[in-house]
Amino acid sequence: MITKWKPELLAPAKNLERLKVAILYGADAVYVGGQNYGLRARADNFTDYDLQQGAEFSHQYNAQLYVTLNAFLHDADFDGLGDYCQFLESIGIDAVIVSDLGVLRVVRKSSNLNIHLSTQASCLNSSAAELWKQFGVKRLIVGRELSIAETGLIGEKCGIDVEMFIHGAMCMAYSGHCTISNFTAGRDSNRGGCIQSCRLPYKLENQEENPITFMSSKDLWGVHQIAEFFQHKICSLKIEGRMKSSFYVAMTCKAYRQLIDAYVEGTVTPELIDKIEKNLESIPHRDYSSGSLENPADSDSVFGQLSGNNRGTHEYLGIVIDSTSDVLAIQLLEPLKVGDEIDIIPPQGEIINWKITQLFSVRGERLDSIQKDSVVCIPKVNILQNITKLTVIRLAQQNTLVQAELVTYS
Repeated sequence: MITKWKPELLAPAKNLERLKVAILYGADAVYVGGQNYGLRARADNFTDYDLQQGAEFSHQYNAQLYVTLNAFLHDADFDGLGDYCQFLESIGIDAVIVSDLGVLRVVRKSSNLNIHLSTQASCLNSSAAELWKQFGVKRLIVGRELSIAETGLIGEKCGIDVEMFIHGAMCMAYSGHCTISNFTAGRDSNRGGCIQSCRLPYKLENQEENPITFMSSKDLWGVHQIAEFFQHKICSLKIEGRMKSSFYVAMTCKAYRQLIDAYVEGTVTPELIDKIEKNLESIPHRDYSSGSLENPADSDSVFGQLSGNNRGTHEYLGIVIDSTSDVLAIQLLEPLKVGDEIDIIPPQGEIINWKITQLFSVRGERLDSIQKDSVVCIPKVNILQNITKLTVIRLAQQNTLVQAELVTYS
């Protein structure tokens, strides 16, 4: 089956690097947070200058940029919000994501910004959707408790765009309305202070067993529901993860870009699904689950392992920060030595498995090894000629090597 319509792929970004990575790896739109008014206070978050640069880059690549204003604000938190909305409109932000009715009111009074309703607002039925639409909301990011079919029905009945999460971390609380961090750390989750206390191991009173996790959710993936997203006209498929690495952003965008495009072209095969699954297994994650995409989430969606046990099958090695005709310069997050195998993951095309035979410093000195948090150069052999800046690289596990002639860098 070949179809012309396809949903938007929406990716997270904690900073300008990740925004660019998301778009280069296939995102149609990116959502980010500014310095205030959002729910990810611990992310790098975008300065006003970063937002302007991000908007320019996004529009250069025909992508959309959305800004989160999704915290639940107290009166003292509203200072400057109207001016901020006017600034966002002036730099061409395509929409803001809002939870709070008071914030929505200020946005409408001070600007003509498009408004998307955050999942935090817990819109779960068509009656609520109609009301939000009357208030000026252009898109609903529905509560995560809804199935794809329920969400599609709301969109159809109310004539409004609907958005759902397709991948990422899930929250054990109802649409994210959690107050555990308020008690454990004095930080308000609903005003940007969540420290994910639910992920910690707890020992129940009067129980002698070892501490366990019983409030931590498995991660969501919607790989196997792609047909349903199309069938029910879910207009935007959203990846969670504004705190995540460029590796995570690149791999999820590449995977779901491939999946969406293959469905449009009628070329989804078991082999493609298997490849996408393996690439999504390579990034840090908890066990995967379909959440409530098809049926209400139950005990099978609980991640019962100890906090921190969420490593992927591969380690994120680094990112290309410069690409010349002779070399690739890589910012390392892990140590690297001659003889190591790496996977170079271009935005388009197949992953290139490569064995390191030569390493050089930025001054051209030959190296046998180099520590993490360093910049290292590798020769740009023929097969790497199309590798550009912001390409992500992971340490490899496969033994199949690509053979190509070596060039000498001096």
